[in-house]
Amino acid sequence: MARVDSFELKEDLYYWPRNLSWAKIEAPNRVRIGLSDVAAKAVGEIVFIRFRPIGTTVKQGQPIAVIESAKWVGPIESPVSGKIIEVNNELRKNIKLIINDPYGAGWVAVVEPSNIDEDLKNLIRGSDPKAIEWYREQIARLIKQ
Repeated sequence: MARVDSFELKEDLYYWPRNLSWAKIEAPNRVRIGLSDVAAKAVGEIVFIRFRPIGTTVKQGQPIAVIESAKWVGPIESPVSGKIIEVNNELRKNIKLIINDPYGAGWVAVVEPSNIDEDLKNLIRGSDPKAIEWYREQIARLIKQ
């Protein structure tokens, strides 16, 4: 794991650059998705989450959930195309998990990917040497305005 300012950049994850969601490939047919540390902090105090239904097919960049904070309502976009096979129902009880543990208990959904090789071409790998600079730019854009 790399630290960029006070934020975590996990080297084993892929990041969707447009919406700062992350993807962890757990098996060939299983990708766990969440919201990055930077995105979670930028949103502010999250008060509600609405998931797309299990079984819904999404394309890369389409929402898998919508979150609402005191200052913003918007999507969590899927970094990969596929079918939603699981959602984190714990977030309904404790939405603060997204902010307090975005890469662990605060995960959002699991997708069965349909086009992972193509989707990965549009993602930034946390271990990529350029990832730290990209993350630093996102922090400047979203946090230090």
